[in-house]
Amino acid sequence: MALDSKIPKGPIKDKWTDYKNHINLVNPANKRNIDVIIVGTGLAGGSAAATLAELGYNVKAFCFQDSPRRAHSIAAQGGINAAKNYQGDGDSTYRLFYDTVKGGDYRSREANVYRLAEVSANIIDQCVAQGVPFAREYGGLLDNRSFGGVLVSRTFYAAGQTGQQLLLGAYSAMNRQIGRGKIKMYNRHEMLDIVKIDGKARGIITRNLITGEIERHSAHAVVLGTGGYGNVFFLSTNAMGSNVTAAWKAHKRGAFFANPCYTQIHPTCIPVSGDHQSKLTLMSESLRNDGRIWVPKHKKDVEAIKAGTLKPKDLAEEDRDYYLERRYPAFGNLVPRDVASRAAKERCDAGYGVNATGEAVFLDFASAIERYGKETAHVRGLDENDAALVKKLGQEVIKNKYGNLFQMYEKIVDQDPYNTPMMIYPAVHYTMGGIWVDYNLMTTVPGLYCIGEANFSDHGANRLGASALMQGLADGYFVLPYTIGDYLSNDIRTGPISTDTKEFEEVEAEVRKNIDHLINNNGSHSVDYFHKKLGKIMWNKVGMARNVKGLTEAISEIKALREEFWKDVKVPGTNEEYNEELAKAGRVADFLELGELFAKDALNREESCGGHFREDSVELDGEQKGEAKRDDENFAYVAAWEYKGEPSDAVLHKEQLEFKDIELKQRSYK
Repeated sequence: MALDSKIPKGPIKDKWTDYKNHINLVNPANKRNIDVIIVGTGLAGGSAAATLAELGYNVKAFCFQDSPRRAHSIAAQGGINAAKNYQGDGDSTYRLFYDTVKGGDYRSREANVYRLAEVSANIIDQCVAQGVPFAREYGGLLDNRSFGGVLVSRTFYAAGQTGQQLLLGAYSAMNRQIGRGKIKMYNRHEMLDIVKIDGKARGIITRNLITGEIERHSAHAVVLGTGGYGNVFFLSTNAMGSNVTAAWKAHKRGAFFANPCYTQIHPTCIPVSGDHQSKLTLMSESLRNDGRIWVPKHKKDVEAIKAGTLKPKDLAEEDRDYYLERRYPAFGNLVPRDVASRAAKERCDAGYGVNATGEAVFLDFASAIERYGKETAHVRGLDENDAALVKKLGQEVIKNKYGNLFQMYEKIVDQDPYNTPMMIYPAVHYTMGGIWVDYNLMTTVPGLYCIGEANFSDHGANRLGASALMQGLADGYFVLPYTIGDYLSNDIRTGPISTDTKEFEEVEAEVRKNIDHLINNNGSHSVDYFHKKLGKIMWNKVGMARNVKGLTEAISEIKALREEFWKDVKVPGTNEEYNEELAKAGRVADFLELGELFAKDALNREESCGGHFREDSVELDGEQKGEAKRDDENFAYVAAWEYKGEPSDAVLHKEQLEFKDIELKQRSYK
């Protein structure tokens, strides 16, 4: 099957405007006769549901949580990007576009990313109108801070809970439409399969997680906004319920999966403490605005810190290695996430990790506290040489900026980050791969759309901080409402879609068969037993460091684990009640299938890319030379890979190579 990305012709800066001027529209009177299913109610799904209902479509929205407010979008902390140039520091639509493509290691689709940069400013206006409490400067204007991989301040934020506040805005817009009857909300419902009629997506099969009832739901189009699949690693920063089931079932019904092996490794996570953990906790990237990352220069100091005979704050400045500032002086601690993650792993692998497991580096705020304290004392006319006063004033500033994050760290680690450096280590975070979509956000199944993190299009092999919220809201508020109308304009005479058809019967029968097998299998191991095993295979052999031997072993091991799962998993209870273990079993079954595809994709990609380092394709010779060699081979290999015909069309191919030519001349952070 040939992929057609449907990217409009013409200059990239004019594509979206020209496209909107020529697409087909649906008359408001006809929208009342068209049904749309939206699966997932995070920022992408929630904003799409609210906007489509506001336009007049009949929307059915589904989430497995007890409320749309519990979608994992609430976990996003640091902020959302927009090219408004409020700081007057040179930002622009083009610069946001450039930074996003560059940050994604040139695997993004340029046309989609430029559109994302274009609509970014509208997102902020929309959210302010909804009452989202963005941080403001002294004069009342919206404030901005910096995130990794850029040289401007374009990130709008609401303390350390930006995702939660943005989701409340989308949720309030949804509630208005629920009250009007334009959205029918199905909480605690999990989508278990897609139904196609005459090749088009026409509905879904769901399970009511409270009663166990299997239900059929039909519509003229289906939209997936179900987030990423980082939990294939078991330990990740994702909520424990985050899963790949909706996207994977769509894939098995004919929706192509793109770049499954690209996963973002976030550098600022609380380190793993043992096998007892069920998830990892993210510390916002915004902390890297003021925190300095370091490890001891000498291994004797590393051992002393581990033994507790030396406190980190007592180590002299000349004995600390601020390795990001040393290696990447232009960006310092605000290098992109993939660069920071690789650097932290390299230092820890070299024996400089500072916790008991050897997998942690320090994130230190002492310098920022002193700097802010002296500035505040100066403004207030107080003694700048009073160390105790300066520390008190500086801590107040830090608390106002990051207080909830510091509190969260202290509750988890039982250390006061105001007085001792935080410990952080890279962890699986956002997923770059996902369902393949064209410029309209439609998958290879007609009538099936995919938005937000669940699709592959905007972030390539890595994501800049604060761009996930941007993509989710851009897709939901400003892109899908246009593009879906072009498709639905052909359905104004179709009428209601019946669920009493052989297609619905056949898919429902398959769903029931799988559930019955899981319930009646009566094996000897729990679902978590298999999930943890999968996670260790994925992290050790398909994670940050990869090679042919490990990937080949992983493929074989995952296949064997999947076969063992279906023979030996034990799911207690019945399928006609609230049964969280049954729901988890279905999700892990899909992770086991995805994991094998993930490893196969990684095996077929010989380049180092994003947060992943291909050990057997790049010969390291010292940390600096090795990284530079990696870049040279990476860019050359990417060009060769795309020349083989991998891009979706010739226009995209040409634009990407032009961008690489620019980057090869000015690699400013590598």
